[in-house]
Amino acid sequence: MLELCRASHGKRLAAVALPALLLAGCFGDQSTLLPTSTGSTSGEIAPRISPIQRASDQEHQRLLSAFGGEYRAPRARAALDEVVQKLAKAGDGQIGQYEITILNSPVVNAFALPNGRLYVTRGLLALANDTSEIASVLAHEIAHVTARHAVERAEKEAESAVVSQVVSQVLKDPARGAAVQAGSKLSLARFSRQQELTADQISVRNIARAGYDPYGAGRFLATLGRNTAYRNSGKDQSADDKRLDILSSHPQTPERIAAVTAAARQIGAPGIGERDAGRWLAATEGLAFGDDPRDGVVRGRRYLNSTLRIAFTAPEGFNLEAAQDMVIGVSASGSQALRFDSVTLKSGQTLESYVAAGWIEGVETTGIEPVQIGGQPAVIAHGKGTDWMFRLAAVQLGDRVYRFILAARGANDPERSMRSLIDSFRTLTPAEAQAVRPMQIRLVPAEAGDTVASMAQRMLEQDRPDELFRLLNGLDRDAALEPGRRYKIIAE
Repeated sequence: MLELCRASHGKRLAAVALPALLLAGCFGDQSTLLPTSTGSTSGEIAPRISPIQRASDQEHQRLLSAFGGEYRAPRARAALDEVVQKLAKAGDGQIGQYEITILNSPVVNAFALPNGRLYVTRGLLALANDTSEIASVLAHEIAHVTARHAVERAEKEAESAVVSQVVSQVLKDPARGAAVQAGSKLSLARFSRQQELTADQISVRNIARAGYDPYGAGRFLATLGRNTAYRNSGKDQSADDKRLDILSSHPQTPERIAAVTAAARQIGAPGIGERDAGRWLAATEGLAFGDDPRDGVVRGRRYLNSTLRIAFTAPEGFNLEAAQDMVIGVSASGSQALRFDSVTLKSGQTLESYVAAGWIEGVETTGIEPVQIGGQPAVIAHGKGTDWMFRLAAVQLGDRVYRFILAARGANDPERSMRSLIDSFRTLTPAEAQAVRPMQIRLVPAEAGDTVASMAQRMLEQDRPDELFRLLNGLDRDAALEPGRRYKIIAE
């Protein structure tokens, strides 16, 4: 697996030390989308035997459910199939038949199941810039299958489970038990790290045999590193993040880039093999980018959900991210944070009684006041926690309650920000809901005098457009544009 999902929406915002209540439930959905207990969806694959086959069929359905279902993109699918066919032809029978599914998710990831199913998210496809780069992704996942990594991983996990059982039932020594369990986790992490490096080495050799540029693996890993930096820009990594990095199953990106570059140099000097940018870019034009409107989309400070037919605008200076079943935002200074989600009222429960019961653990709710928000019945209130002050709002539409939590660090009352937020809340007409369309990848030729800044200006309502333009097109910070060359931008 190329990139851990725990680095997605909620985890990124956790790095700015939001109150825990704002993130409750986010880690369970967004940060653990891929089960890791069996290894079957993490890119570390078991042999092709019937029990694993049955498990793979179940995982296929779970993956479709977790990643927004299958995304239909005939041109991209045809390009991916062609790459796999070339890899299989060059594999001398070691690479069998594989079926590719494009997942409807902006998360950047790829993985495989032991029955020959390969998965790539549309978020990952958007980052590749030529055929050799996407070939390196597919070859990496196929390498996990052919190297029988899941068999080894399962043995290690079974060993780790035995250690945990001994710790809990035999040692009866908390301090020693914690040390033994930590050592077991480190052993498993080092093992998985070696699997990733092994898959990298195999993939470089295989794409070269298939006629692709072996240096494509290093270029794409560099893009993954830029993508992580873009997502984490302006956010300090928490101590917990650093601990998780030590125990991560993936080597650090610079180490992987160095390893695949060295492997490519053993094959030949730069400039060998196919790296057809034109063919791959043509296959990706029109792909949806970012959130699916059915799940809600962020446009700058605006949030629109075509399924729920609701919209609101965050206060000035806030950065929004749509996570699964919620929206989370942070002010530029990090001193204020908001969360938006929804719940269903119990039978016979009133909106006032629900708010009065206190939906936030550890926060005393006071000042409950019935109001109208967006023409709908609502209740506003305020509360105080240990280190944060809160403004709360709950809007009722039928049996659903849409909840806003706005928190401010220290003694600062976020009343003004909450007033701006709830004043912007409204329901969308059917026509407005239908008009909410996903952003798409468009190819635009650079003209003489065009710069990164001028091209980025075409990408309306995108966060840090200059940086995003460079990321999408694999450009270094000081790279100049080539007149006539087509570049990816994001537009409706």
